[in-house]
Amino acid sequence: MAELNADSRWRLVWSDEFSGISGSAPDPGKWGYDTGGTGWGNNEKQYYTDSTNNAYLDGSGHLVIKAIKENKNGMPYTSARLVSRNKGDWTYGRIEARSKLPTGKGLWPAIWMLPTDWEYGTWPISGETDIMEQWGSDPLKVHGTIHFGNLWKYRRGITAP
Repeated sequence: MAELNADSRWRLVWSDEFSGISGSAPDPGKWGYDTGGTGWGNNEKQYYTDSTNNAYLDGSGHLVIKAIKENKNGMPYTSARLVSRNKGDWTYGRIEARSKLPTGKGLWPAIWMLPTDWEYGTWPISGETDIMEQWGSDPLKVHGTIHFGNLWKYRRGITAP
């Protein structure tokens, strides 16, 4: 339920503390999955699954998204791509997340948002907000980016630890 945060005038409209039994799937009322292994426009080398081998709760309030070196449908790795599509929409707000990121060449952990309805056209015309993304080849920088318009305009900010 929505609450008024004592520290601000923001009203909580959605949250997930990932509380649950170790090894269990994330709350299906809040999360779904994109599955498949088409490269997703970035030449990704994993096949995304809805398996608790790839996305699970650790029993201590953390969501674990795990890449596993295993061949599935011609891709050399499996992983998970969680989505909140059709689980809640809002127009304004503040996003807070605490994440521990892997590092290494070829990794690209990210938290990003797309619109549920592509009101102005396909990506990137209707927009994308990258809350956080880190390129494994440059682990000391975390990027936040807004993609919009045609043809592929963006604004990026970088935070270094």
